[in-house]
Amino acid sequence: MPLSVKLAVKIKQHILFATKLTLAGGALYVAYDSGLLGNGKEGSVALGRAKDAFPPAVEEWMKYFGFQLPATPKIEFSPLDAWNSGVQKSFHALSVAPSTASDYTKQGLQYVKDLTK
Repeated sequence: MPLSVKLAVKIKQHILFATKLTLAGGALYVAYDSGLLGNGKEGSVALGRAKDAFPPAVEEWMKYFGFQLPATPKIEFSPLDAWNSGVQKSFHALSVAPSTASDYTKQGLQYVKDLTK
């Protein structure tokens, strides 16, 4: 393969990587700037702003494209109550994993000892 083709391929790979990195960084910036990465109260406020801004934008796009979407279901969910609960449960499970593994090992060894008596 000629050197110019190899160089073009490398440049294309770098441009694709830079594009992906820029999009990811932009998404992270928007999430941080809108309060989604803050505490539960900030997330609840951001969700309220999104709920207020989303329906007018959808209506505008429906008029532009000329089709109708079904009505959105009403969801009664407070992100303040469940904010980061999955993360907290995961870290709790990781923090007790060594002692739990030790307990299971002791139980397994005791079981094997009882079987060999």
